Amino acid sequence: MAEPVTIARPYAEAAFRLAREQNALSAWSDALALINAVVADAQVGALIDAPNVEPAQLEGVIVGAVGKHLSGEARNFVQVLVQNRRLGLIAQIRDMFEALRREHEGTMEATVVSALPLADGQLQPLMTALEKKYGRKITAKVELDPQLIGGLKILVGDKVIDATVRGRLDAMAAALTH
Repeated sequence: MAEPVTIARPYAEAAFRLAREQNALSAWSDALALINAVVADAQVGALIDAPNVEPAQLEGVIVGAVGKHLSGEARNFVQVLVQNRRLGLIAQIRDMFEALRREHEGTMEATVVSALPLADGQLQPLMTALEKKYGRKITAKVELDPQLIGGLKILVGDKVIDATVRGRLDAMAAALTH
């Protein structure tokens, strides 16, 4: 059986191609986020795999929840996903769409993981340094992880910059045991 990412890719590429042709990348990002939020709901998620729920009923639930916020093309996209029983892949489709969008716009996404909330002026110098290093516009997503004890861990693409106290302690422990 094919991996979910492999199945989701053509849908993400089709949505991206359509969004780019319509010059509506932002609107499609919003639409995919809305659809994903509805599908992530436990009650709706249970309907996706329920054998007694007809595709038209499932489509009605999704469109009923967010239909007024979707363009006609986005509603058609939901219909295609439901008919092909691919609605459960919306999270992967959305992630791939966003990756295609960032590549198209020449941006990268950085995930900054910190033990404590960052002060207002701390994030911008960090993003400026990352933009200089990678030569691209960087958008940041900040996450908190108290287990880091202190410092930051930055994930950009497939690179990890670990400047955390936890990372240093782990490195020292590894050095002492080898």
